[in-house]
Parts: sequence; structure tokens; C-alpha cells
Amino acid sequence: MSRPATFAPPPGARAHRLRTSRGEFAVIEAGTAEKGTALLLPGFTGSKEDFIALHQPLAAAGYRTIAVDGRGQYETPGPRDDASPYAQAELAQDVLAQVAAVSDTPVHLVGHSLGGQIARAAVLLDPAPFASLTLVSSGPAQISASQQQRVKLLRDVLAVMDMAQVWDTIQAMEPPEETDTPALDNGLEDRAALRHRWLGNSPAQLIATGRQLCTEPDRVAELAALRLPVHVLSGERDDTWPLPLLDDMAVRLHAHRTVIQGAEHSPNADQPEATARAFVEFWDSITVRD
Repeated sequence: MSRPATFAPPPGARAHRLRTSRGEFAVIEAGTAEKGTALLLPGFTGSKEDFIALHQPLAAAGYRTIAVDGRGQYETPGPRDDASPYAQAELAQDVLAQVAAVSDTPVHLVGHSLGGQIARAAVLLDPAPFASLTLVSSGPAQISASQQQRVKLLRDVLAVMDMAQVWDTIQAMEPPEETDTPALDNGLEDRAALRHRWLGNSPAQLIATGRQLCTEPDRVAELAALRLPVHVLSGERDDTWPLPLLDDMAVRLHAHRTVIQGAEHSPNADQPEATARAFVEFWDSITVRD
């Protein structure tokens, strides 16, 4: 479970609802598109706040940033008992609708972990609106066997408990989630914020996307064929997709590769300044080339 440093938008950023042809999505937005716009998709059990420390440095570098809660994720509503709206193709269509609503195109698309798989699916549906794709700690196919066991445990628990009961269970044991990022003790107030975020998630969304993480096929060749500029970024350690797997994926994609020192599965939260610098370096290189 990702643990952002805060849930409060930084100075210069605002939380609002992005209206699209597929409904409204909760977002945090900052900056102006002097150089371009980036759409940021969070991972499994995460939220738009996972990118909260990136907005200011990216805005200072000339980029407009829009971090999104996906359908059924935290502050974006979605069905709680029906899994069909959370099929990967549906979530990919949501991303295309978000990009259309943003209006600044082409957009730099960024996806963390599960968000990277959804971002890839959106690009494969229609690459035209995108200037680039950055996959943050997001691998070529299904997650590692150990993480699959954790996700399966979460899905099993969600089938018999409500979200509040599941939260209490998570607190009593090692979290069954896609990341093994160490817990940060930010006090009772921040733990309450994490609980509030958890309760906002749709159980059907978690079950459906958890299944996707465990069954995702390798679509690297399809993505490489698009010749879209791709950036593969990760921490120096990752148990969800081991680094050699991410290194190989980057080679297969002819992608720019960045490893953020001192970071694990969530470099955007672990080392936001270094992550922001890596984003800007990649995006600026595309601007110069184009």
C-alpha cells in the first residue's frame, strides 16, 4: 500500500473533478503547460496523492500535471459490487476520455504499477493522443509469485468481509498488497487518512484489478511496435517486478531507463525529487527532438 507524505495538495495545486464523456474523476492538478501536460495514474490500492510531491517540481519545470483517481478508486466513485466496469479495456477507455477532457495534447502518460498496465492498454487502444509513456515500477506481464499470493489473500478476504473489517485485518498482519514498501509512521492523523482512502475504494474494483495484476499477459512487442517514446523507471529494489525483468523490458522497448537510488516500489513517494528530475529529463528530450 503506497503511503504518500501527505494528502493535502501542495501550494499551487488544486483538487477538483475532471468532467469527461465517461463521468467525473477526482484529480489533483498543478502547473501550466508551457512545455506539455502529464496525466498520472496511480497503482493498486493507491490514489492520486501518490504523486503529490511531484507537482511542484514538475510545475517549476514547465509542465502541467494531472493526477487521477481511477474509477472506483478513493474519491472517484464506482460500483461496489459489479466488477464489469473495472475490466482493463474499460479502465483504458476511461484514460482516453480523461486525455480528451484535458485538451492539451499530446499528453505525457505516466502509470505507476497497476496504473502502468492500464496506461499501456490505453496507448495500445489509441496512441495518437500521447507524446510519451512512462512506466513506473510496472513490468511486462503479471506480478511476481510472492505478490500474487498477497493479492489473492486480499481478494479472498474481500469476499467475506466489508472494507472496514479488511482494514482492521490489514493492520493486524503484513499487508496483502502489490508492494512491500515499508510502512511509514506518520502518526495517528496520517493513519486515519490512509484508512479513509482505503474505505473509499470499491471492493469490486480491488478484486477486478487484483485479478488483472495476476493474469496480465506480456504485451511488450505490441507496445514496441508503436514506436512511442517510452521511459521505464523504478526504484533500486522491487519485489513486485524484479529489476532484471524491468531492465529486459526496457531493452525490448528501446526505452529510456532510470533507476532511482534509495527507492523501492514507489519511487514517486520514496524519492520524489529524483523521480521528478528523471521525468523532466525524459520529457525535455522529447520536446527537443520533436
